[in-house]
Amino acid sequence: MPNVSTGGIMAYMLSTWRNTFAIFWKETKTYFTSPMAYIIGGVFLAITGYLFVSSISVAFPEASIRGWLDPSTTVFVLWAPAITMRLLAEEQKLGTLELLMTSPIRDYEIVLGKFAAVMAILLATLVLTLFYTLLLVLYGDPDLGPILTGYLGIILFGGASLSIGLLASSLTSNQVVAAIVSFGTLLLMVLTNQAADITSGVAAQVLEGVSLSGHFDDFSRGILDTNNVVYYLSVMAFFLFLTIRNIESRRWR
Repeated sequence: MPNVSTGGIMAYMLSTWRNTFAIFWKETKTYFTSPMAYIIGGVFLAITGYLFVSSISVAFPEASIRGWLDPSTTVFVLWAPAITMRLLAEEQKLGTLELLMTSPIRDYEIVLGKFAAVMAILLATLVLTLFYTLLLVLYGDPDLGPILTGYLGIILFGGASLSIGLLASSLTSNQVVAAIVSFGTLLLMVLTNQAADITSGVAAQVLEGVSLSGHFDDFSRGILDTNNVVYYLSVMAFFLFLTIRNIESRRWR
């Protein structure tokens, strides 16, 4: 068994962190120096803002964020493909992915760096929605427990959606095709929850088990179930692993 020194492990981890951060920083700057992040983020805020106002404009409004939180899982079916479609598809089209692959940067560092960048966009967008919570605190008496679990749930749901979009972007050099593949996959994984309602037995359990939206309901109701957390983390790990393997396969072609 080879003797691996502690210094060697530390040097490897430091190199991984430095390379991943370099990819993350490059992608983040690209997003924030172009209109894309602002347009996509603005559309998300406009839709969630409309949903929030609608939820508190009824006769007996509820001091919670469920009014915009639950429908926003459907919004992610369009939002995630729009934010991820260029990540690897554009690199393939411009030929810069091959340059990255011949550099000292490892394949998984490329994927993790790009995933971290779109997660940063997601978190920055969600931070702006805290304005809705501030209004509830100022003019109502909201229960903060469901709000906290709701934000945790939407971050996990968004991360899972972005990992699926990243895989789709790695499959083609055409951004439109990547967006369509990502949209179709996300729509299927959301609609399986509705399909579970009209089936029974093992089929219903399987459909509920793989449904992205089915695991979100507990979060919006203020229930923190570790099974749901593990599910979303597993989805992210699975699709990021497939993305890394797909990039690695380009070395054999």
